[in-house]
Amino acid sequence: MKRIKTFTLLAAAILISAAGLTSLNAQPEKDLNSARIKLMFNRLNVLGSVLYVAAHPDDENNALLAYFNYGKLYRTGYLSLTRGDGGQNLVGTEQGDLLGILRTQELLQARKIDGAKQFFSRSIDFGYSKSAKETMDFWNKEKILSDVVWVIRKFRPDVIVTRFPGTGEGGHGNHTASELLAAEAFKIAGDSTKFPEQLKYVKPWQPKRIVWNAWLPILKRHDVNRDTLVQINVGTYNQLLGESYTEIAAESRSMHKSQGFGSSYRPGESVNYFEPINGKTARKDLFEGVNTTWNRVKGGEKVGRLILEATVKFDPVHPDRSIPGLIKIYNEIEKLPGSYWVNVKKREVLNLIKYCSGLWLNATASEYS
Repeated sequence: MKRIKTFTLLAAAILISAAGLTSLNAQPEKDLNSARIKLMFNRLNVLGSVLYVAAHPDDENNALLAYFNYGKLYRTGYLSLTRGDGGQNLVGTEQGDLLGILRTQELLQARKIDGAKQFFSRSIDFGYSKSAKETMDFWNKEKILSDVVWVIRKFRPDVIVTRFPGTGEGGHGNHTASELLAAEAFKIAGDSTKFPEQLKYVKPWQPKRIVWNAWLPILKRHDVNRDTLVQINVGTYNQLLGESYTEIAAESRSMHKSQGFGSSYRPGESVNYFEPINGKTARKDLFEGVNTTWNRVKGGEKVGRLILEATVKFDPVHPDRSIPGLIKIYNEIEKLPGSYWVNVKKREVLNLIKYCSGLWLNATASEYS
């Protein structure tokens, strides 16, 4: 029976591998080294999520995404309301819809590096907008608001971070609209009377707080005391990865090739500030008051202990020796009532089984399309 169970889990891991082949990259995906596998073990015991919201591809704070994903080990996402259809193109002749396709792929490549999940809404980048009202009218505010609510309900972030202020000081109507939509969606995503048609597929969800990833010039202009804000140094170094989050960000941001947004690595401290928008105000940490342990899942305490035990025993030279422990963890998670975090962690365990087993698949197409 145990051998059958092991085979079933390995088969599931193979299916996850195969699912990753749908992009059919020209170069095969790199397998994870032992340091990254250890990072995945550590992540299994962290049940927290954060969503970054902005208007366009290349608006994201890549260093902060890398910090949340690899440093804090949160489930991290970026919602770009548009696909950048109205931008410029420094590498080809594509414009409009084709440029949107190109910039979508650039974003997906950036996410492979900083590790965040990528989301979009149905809004169109129609070029420079003079105001948030102009943008909302063009986009159809209610339609795009429903998209933002959908992503919040589906991804279930504990914390939402916006890139731009809602004051109009972001210099672009799309930018301001992204903050206003995120702030309104924060208020209503937990209300079952709002966009009830979504509830056939997702449940209402209320994040703990929403904050603005504040810009120093605007803080100074408004005479805001930075000591009263949550601060994060994204220039810190990750021992397992052997690089800082700003270094990861330099590579990730350089994927925005059509916009010429490549950047070089700048070592040293890089402090970000976060101004409250709504929700319970945090003093020192954005996840204050959020339970990010297995205690947030009913009956999950034993799973947390098993993960800690498997993490301590992990042998970087022989990752395969962790597979029996991972199967034990998977079986224990399966006993729990179905929930968002149960489903997320089951998939993470299957991925770990895949990497620890050395499973590697590659597909080569005879024609490019």
